[in-house]
Amino acid sequence: MAIAAKTRSVTAHVPVELAERVDEVADRLERSKNWIVKQALSAWLDQEDERSRLTREALLDVDGGQVLDHQTVEDWAASLGTDSPLPVPR
Repeated sequence: MAIAAKTRSVTAHVPVELAERVDEVADRLERSKNWIVKQALSAWLDQEDERSRLTREALLDVDGGQVLDHQTVEDWAASLGTDSPLPVPR
C-alpha cells in the first residue's frame, strides 16, 4: 500500500502574463498547472541551494587567503583576445 505524501497549499499572486505562460506550458505538456508550478519551484530551490553552497565555499576560500588580485585577473582577461593569452591565474 502506497503512502501519500503530505502536501500543503502555497498561495502566490503572480503577474497575469506569468500565469498565462504556466497555462500554456501545462496545456502543451498535458500536465496540471499544479505539476508545472511544483517542478519550477523545486528547480528554483535546488538552484538557490547550489548558489548558497558555492557562496559559502567561496567565502571559505577568501577566509583562507585563496584569492587573486584584481590586476592579475584584468591582465589575464585583456590577454584573451590576443595572439598570446596569459595562462589562467591560479
